[in-house]
Amino acid sequence: MKKNLLSAALATVLGLAGAPALAETWTADTSHSTVGFSVRHMMVSNVKGAFNKFTATVEGSPADPASAKISATIEVASVDTREPKRDEHLRSADFFDAAKHPQMTFVSTKVEKVSATKAKVTGNLTLRGVTKPVTLDVEYTAPVKSPWGQTVIGATATGKIDRQDYGVSFSKALETGGVLVGDEVTITLELELVKQEAKK
Repeated sequence: MKKNLLSAALATVLGLAGAPALAETWTADTSHSTVGFSVRHMMVSNVKGAFNKFTATVEGSPADPASAKISATIEVASVDTREPKRDEHLRSADFFDAAKHPQMTFVSTKVEKVSATKAKVTGNLTLRGVTKPVTLDVEYTAPVKSPWGQTVIGATATGKIDRQDYGVSFSKALETGGVLVGDEVTITLELELVKQEAKK
């Protein structure tokens, strides 16, 4: 009898260990998250900006990051570089063309676990109607409980794109050489993700 009970218990443990982590839904708390970028200006400094309106969702479990599905939608008209005239120019057809292409989107196609707290996320970034693959280096925290009872994780994602690939080609040549706006854009995402509890 004891042998049968031990065998059953062992089978249960092994079955749970081999089972995939249950899918979970995590959404960005936008009040504690930032979608930022920086680009070289006049070959001498990096100008930073952010998008104030966005959503981001992760479907998956921190215990099994390779199975995660990640998506994000950014309202390009919400661009904010702390200079209203520059922001208005960025919304124009010279840059984001927000009137024709109001949203930028990202959908993951592959997540590779690098370590217990790091991963590489590859996905399709769509901007101005052009879709190109992008790889982001992601570092994430273990889940914690907030004072309000929510389960929360943090993630920092960084990557680089060439704006010319998306048809964002506006610039001017400088008399001293070089260009007014660099082509390489650095993306930095600081996300606080909240686990959505299943409805009872």
